[in-house]
Amino acid sequence: MPEPTDAIDRISPTSKPPGCPVMYQRWAYLLFLHWPVPEAMLRPLIPARLTIDTLAGQAYVGLVMFTMTGVRPILLPPVPGLSSFHETNVRTYVHDGGKNPGVWFFSLDAANAIAVKIAQTFFHLPYFYARMSLKAGRDTKAPGVVEYATERLWPAPTPATAQARYEVTGPARPAAPGTLEHFLVERYILYTQQAGKLKLGRVHHSPYPVQPARVDAIREDLIAALAIKRPDSAPLVHYASEVQVNIYGLEDV
Repeated sequence: MPEPTDAIDRISPTSKPPGCPVMYQRWAYLLFLHWPVPEAMLRPLIPARLTIDTLAGQAYVGLVMFTMTGVRPILLPPVPGLSSFHETNVRTYVHDGGKNPGVWFFSLDAANAIAVKIAQTFFHLPYFYARMSLKAGRDTKAPGVVEYATERLWPAPTPATAQARYEVTGPARPAAPGTLEHFLVERYILYTQQAGKLKLGRVHHSPYPVQPARVDAIREDLIAALAIKRPDSAPLVHYASEVQVNIYGLEDV
Protein backbone atom coordinates (compact mmCIF):
# COMPACT_ATOMS: atom_id res chain seq x y z
CA MET A 1 0.00 0.00 0.00
CA PRO A 2 1.31 3.48 -0.77
CA GLU A 3 2.46 5.48 2.21
CA PRO A 4 1.07 8.98 2.75
CA THR A 5 2.68 11.49 0.41
CA ASP A 6 4.21 14.77 1.57
CA ALA A 7 4.90 18.24 0.25
CA ILE A 8 8.53 17.59 -0.78
CA ASP A 9 9.20 17.32 -4.53
CA ARG A 10 10.76 13.86 -4.88
CA ILE A 11 10.47 13.65 -8.67
CA SER A 12 12.56 16.61 -9.89
CA PRO A 13 15.80 15.27 -8.36
CA THR A 14 15.46 12.14 -10.51
CA SER A 15 15.76 14.23 -13.71
CA LYS A 16 19.06 14.56 -15.55
CA PRO A 17 21.01 17.53 -14.16
CA PRO A 18 22.34 20.28 -16.43
CA GLY A 19 25.99 20.20 -17.42
CA CYS A 20 28.36 17.32 -17.99
CA PRO A 21 29.09 14.48 -15.60
CA VAL A 22 32.59 14.09 -14.24
CA MET A 23 32.52 10.31 -13.91
CA TYR A 24 30.76 7.17 -15.09
CA GLN A 25 30.02 4.09 -12.99
CA ARG A 26 27.96 0.90 -13.16
CA TRP A 27 26.34 -0.24 -9.92
CA ALA A 28 25.20 -3.87 -9.65
CA TYR A 29 23.90 -6.43 -7.12
CA LEU A 30 22.39 -3.62 -5.04
CA LEU A 31 20.94 -4.83 -1.75
CA PHE A 32 19.10 -2.12 0.22
CA LEU A 33 18.45 -2.87 3.90
CA HIS A 34 16.62 -0.32 6.06
CA TRP A 35 15.53 -0.07 9.67
CA PRO A 36 13.29 2.57 11.30
CA VAL A 37 15.12 4.59 13.95
CA PRO A 38 14.18 7.60 16.11
CA GLU A 39 14.89 10.88 14.39
CA ALA A 40 16.43 12.20 17.63
CA MET A 41 19.11 9.50 17.46
CA LEU A 42 20.32 10.77 14.08
CA ARG A 43 19.99 14.50 14.70
CA PRO A 44 23.40 15.01 16.43
CA LEU A 45 25.15 13.35 13.46
CA ILE A 46 23.70 15.64 10.76
CA PRO A 47 24.72 19.24 9.95
CA ALA A 48 22.35 21.74 11.54
CA ARG A 49 21.23 23.19 8.20
CA LEU A 50 19.88 19.87 6.98
CA THR A 51 16.57 18.39 8.07
CA ILE A 52 16.27 14.65 8.58
CA ASP A 53 13.93 13.35 5.89
CA THR A 54 11.03 11.27 7.17
CA LEU A 55 7.98 9.60 5.68
CA ALA A 56 4.83 9.48 7.80
CA GLY A 57 7.01 10.84 10.61
CA GLN A 58 9.50 7.95 10.49
CA ALA A 59 13.27 8.25 9.95
CA TYR A 60 15.41 5.38 8.63
CA VAL A 61 18.99 4.18 8.63
CA GLY A 62 20.10 2.23 5.57
CA LEU A 63 22.79 -0.33 4.81
CA VAL A 64 23.46 -0.69 1.08
CA MET A 65 25.73 -3.38 -0.38
CA PHE A 66 26.71 -3.42 -4.04
CA THR A 67 29.54 -3.67 -6.54
CA MET A 68 30.86 -1.13 -9.04
CA THR A 69 32.41 -1.65 -12.46
CA GLY A 70 33.42 0.70 -15.27
CA VAL A 71 34.39 3.44 -12.81
CA ARG A 72 36.20 6.15 -14.79
CA PRO A 73 36.49 9.91 -15.25
CA ILE A 74 34.55 11.20 -18.23
CA LEU A 75 37.56 11.66 -20.52
CA LEU A 76 39.49 8.52 -19.60
CA PRO A 77 38.98 4.78 -20.16
CA PRO A 78 38.57 2.38 -17.25
CA VAL A 79 41.87 1.65 -15.49
CA PRO A 80 42.58 -1.98 -14.53
CA GLY A 81 42.70 -2.35 -10.77
CA LEU A 82 40.87 0.93 -10.16
CA SER A 83 37.60 0.60 -12.05
CA SER A 84 35.94 -2.37 -10.35
CA PHE A 85 35.38 -2.87 -6.61
CA HIS A 86 32.70 -3.58 -4.02
CA GLU A 87 31.21 -0.92 -1.76
CA THR A 88 28.97 -0.81 1.31
CA ASN A 89 27.47 2.35 2.74
CA VAL A 90 25.55 3.34 5.86
CA ARG A 91 23.25 6.29 5.32
CA THR A 92 20.14 8.22 6.21
CA TYR A 93 18.01 10.74 4.33
CA VAL A 94 17.90 14.51 4.57
CA HIS A 95 16.56 17.58 2.79
CA ASP A 96 17.47 21.25 2.69
CA GLY A 97 14.54 23.28 3.94
CA GLY A 98 11.95 21.17 2.12
CA LYS A 99 13.85 20.86 -1.16
CA ASN A 100 16.50 18.60 -2.72
CA PRO A 101 15.82 15.42 -0.72
CA GLY A 102 18.99 13.36 -0.67
CA VAL A 103 21.41 11.10 1.18
CA TRP A 104 23.68 11.75 4.13
CA PHE A 105 26.43 9.11 4.28
CA PHE A 106 27.70 8.09 7.69
CA SER A 107 30.27 5.70 6.19
CA LEU A 108 31.27 4.23 2.84
CA ASP A 109 33.49 1.13 2.82
CA ALA A 110 35.20 0.25 -0.46
CA ALA A 111 37.52 -2.56 -1.47
CA ASN A 112 40.06 -0.38 -3.27
CA ALA A 113 42.56 1.68 -1.28
CA ILE A 114 43.37 4.09 -4.12
CA ALA A 115 39.69 4.71 -4.85
CA VAL A 116 39.14 5.41 -1.14
CA LYS A 117 41.86 8.07 -1.15
CA ILE A 118 40.50 9.66 -4.34
CA ALA A 119 36.94 9.77 -2.96
CA GLN A 120 38.13 11.23 0.35
CA THR A 121 40.08 13.93 -1.47
CA PHE A 122 37.71 14.99 -4.25
CA PHE A 123 34.25 14.17 -2.85
CA HIS A 124 34.98 14.75 0.87
CA LEU A 125 33.05 11.64 1.87
CA PRO A 126 33.76 9.36 4.86
CA TYR A 127 35.32 6.50 2.93
CA PHE A 128 37.02 3.50 4.55
CA TYR A 129 39.14 0.73 3.06
CA ALA A 130 37.75 -2.78 3.54
CA ARG A 131 38.28 -6.39 2.55
CA MET A 132 35.18 -7.48 0.62
CA SER A 133 33.73 -10.38 -1.34
CA LEU A 134 30.65 -11.05 -3.43
CA LYS A 135 29.55 -14.48 -4.58
CA ALA A 136 26.56 -15.04 -6.85
CA GLY A 137 24.89 -17.91 -8.69
CA ARG A 138 27.19 -20.89 -9.25
CA ASP A 139 29.79 -19.50 -6.84
CA THR A 140 27.32 -20.02 -3.98
CA LYS A 141 26.18 -23.45 -5.22
CA ALA A 142 22.63 -22.11 -5.11
CA PRO A 143 21.24 -20.38 -8.21
CA GLY A 144 19.77 -16.97 -7.41
CA VAL A 145 21.57 -16.66 -4.06
CA VAL A 146 24.05 -13.87 -3.37
CA GLU A 147 26.59 -13.84 -0.54
CA TYR A 148 28.25 -10.55 0.39
CA ALA A 149 30.84 -9.80 3.07
CA THR A 150 32.90 -6.80 4.16
CA GLU A 151 35.52 -6.25 6.87
CA ARG A 152 36.89 -2.74 7.46
CA LEU A 153 40.68 -2.44 7.54
CA TRP A 154 41.28 1.31 7.99
CA PRO A 155 40.73 3.91 9.29
CA ALA A 156 38.91 3.36 12.60
CA PRO A 157 36.35 2.71 13.95
CA THR A 158 37.06 -1.00 13.73
CA PRO A 159 35.94 -3.72 13.90
CA ALA A 160 33.18 -2.90 11.43
CA THR A 161 31.86 -5.81 9.39
CA ALA A 162 28.82 -7.05 7.50
CA GLN A 163 27.76 -10.36 6.00
CA ALA A 164 24.55 -11.05 4.12
CA ARG A 165 23.11 -14.01 2.26
CA TYR A 166 20.03 -13.28 0.21
CA GLU A 167 17.89 -14.39 -2.70
CA VAL A 168 15.88 -12.35 -5.19
CA THR A 169 12.26 -13.52 -5.07
CA GLY A 170 10.26 -11.55 -7.63
CA PRO A 171 10.21 -9.57 -10.89
CA ALA A 172 11.65 -6.09 -11.35
CA ARG A 173 9.59 -2.92 -11.50
CA PRO A 174 10.25 0.76 -10.81
CA ALA A 175 9.34 2.05 -7.37
CA ALA A 176 6.07 4.01 -7.48
CA PRO A 177 6.26 7.64 -6.31
CA GLY A 178 4.65 8.11 -2.91
CA THR A 179 5.57 4.64 -1.67
CA LEU A 180 8.02 3.78 1.05
CA GLU A 181 10.30 1.95 -1.37
CA HIS A 182 10.51 5.05 -3.59
CA PHE A 183 11.36 7.15 -0.53
CA LEU A 184 14.15 4.76 0.47
CA VAL A 185 15.63 3.81 -2.89
CA GLU A 186 15.19 6.63 -5.40
CA ARG A 187 17.83 9.08 -4.18
CA TYR A 188 19.89 11.15 -6.63
CA ILE A 189 21.44 13.80 -4.38
CA LEU A 190 24.14 13.49 -1.73
CA TYR A 191 25.31 15.99 0.85
CA THR A 192 28.78 16.34 2.33
CA GLN A 193 30.97 18.93 4.00
CA GLN A 194 34.25 20.47 2.89
CA ALA A 195 36.10 22.56 5.48
CA GLY A 196 32.80 23.05 7.30
CA LYS A 197 30.98 24.18 4.15
CA LEU A 198 27.98 22.18 2.99
CA LYS A 199 28.21 20.71 -0.52
CA LEU A 200 25.72 18.93 -2.76
CA GLY A 201 26.44 16.28 -5.38
CA ARG A 202 24.14 14.75 -7.96
CA VAL A 203 23.97 11.44 -9.80
CA HIS A 204 21.71 10.34 -12.62
CA HIS A 205 20.56 6.94 -13.83
CA SER A 206 17.40 5.21 -15.00
CA PRO A 207 14.96 4.26 -12.22
CA TYR A 208 16.12 1.30 -10.17
CA PRO A 209 14.62 -2.02 -11.36
CA VAL A 210 13.44 -2.84 -7.84
CA GLN A 211 12.86 -6.48 -6.92
CA PRO A 212 11.75 -8.13 -3.69
CA ALA A 213 14.36 -10.25 -1.96
CA ARG A 214 14.59 -12.56 1.04
CA VAL A 215 17.53 -12.19 3.41
CA ASP A 216 18.41 -15.61 4.81
CA ALA A 217 21.20 -14.31 7.04
CA ILE A 218 22.45 -10.86 8.04
CA ARG A 219 25.16 -9.99 10.53
CA GLU A 220 26.57 -6.48 10.74
CA ASP A 221 28.10 -4.01 13.15
CA LEU A 222 28.79 -1.18 10.68
CA ILE A 223 25.82 0.72 12.07
CA ALA A 224 26.79 0.13 15.68
CA ALA A 225 30.34 1.33 14.87
CA LEU A 226 28.75 4.74 14.23
CA ALA A 227 27.07 4.73 17.67
CA ILE A 228 23.67 4.27 16.00
CA LYS A 229 21.44 1.64 17.60
CA ARG A 230 19.12 0.00 15.11
CA PRO A 231 16.24 -2.33 15.98
CA ASP A 232 16.90 -6.05 16.23
CA SER A 233 13.94 -6.65 13.92
CA ALA A 234 14.29 -7.83 10.33
CA PRO A 235 15.11 -5.05 7.87
CA LEU A 236 13.06 -3.77 4.98
CA VAL A 237 14.65 -5.40 1.92
CA HIS A 238 14.89 -4.19 -1.69
CA TYR A 239 17.16 -5.31 -4.53
CA ALA A 240 18.20 -3.88 -7.90
CA SER A 241 20.25 -5.76 -10.48
CA GLU A 242 22.15 -2.83 -12.00
CA VAL A 243 22.10 0.78 -13.21
CA GLN A 244 24.46 2.82 -15.36
CA VAL A 245 25.32 5.99 -13.44
CA ASN A 246 26.53 9.49 -14.31
CA ILE A 247 28.31 11.28 -11.45
CA TYR A 248 28.34 15.10 -11.30
CA GLY A 249 30.72 17.38 -9.46
CA LEU A 250 30.05 18.93 -6.09
CA GLU A 251 28.34 22.31 -5.87
CA ASP A 252 27.81 24.78 -3.06
CA VAL A 253 24.55 24.59 -1.15
